[in-house]
Amino acid sequence: MSEDRKRILDLLAAGKITADEAERLIAALAGASRADEPREARRPPKYLRVVVDADGENGQGRAKVNVRVPMQLLRAGVRLGALIPRDARDEVNRALRENGIGIDVTQIKPENLEAILEQLQDFSVDIDDEHATVRVFCE
Repeated sequence: MSEDRKRILDLLAAGKITADEAERLIAALAGASRADEPREARRPPKYLRVVVDADGENGQGRAKVNVRVPMQLLRAGVRLGALIPRDARDEVNRALRENGIGIDVTQIKPENLEAILEQLQDFSVDIDDEHATVRVFCE
């Protein structure tokens, strides 16, 4: 066990940080060590992960979400997307544009997906405010 990891676990045991904070710190350590590896040596991510911890509406407690989406499911979804009727794809594109999202779903093809998934190796989004913590990352 690395000295940094041991220090994080000691802070957790002492109650100075929460389990979520410890998880983030350990993940950051792992990400830092992965960043030093050559890109070819890295394993491709197997999951897209979404973690949400937020205040409930109208003070109705906490909302917790922890979703792991297998990358294989994303690959299958793109292949199945080719089966969506053209009119439906056009409607989805129109709705995306109206909401300020400039993505054309007809351009997402299985051969393009592999390049996207490769870029996801370094993908991470962390949002932290007084009402919610949201993390989206690949593992």
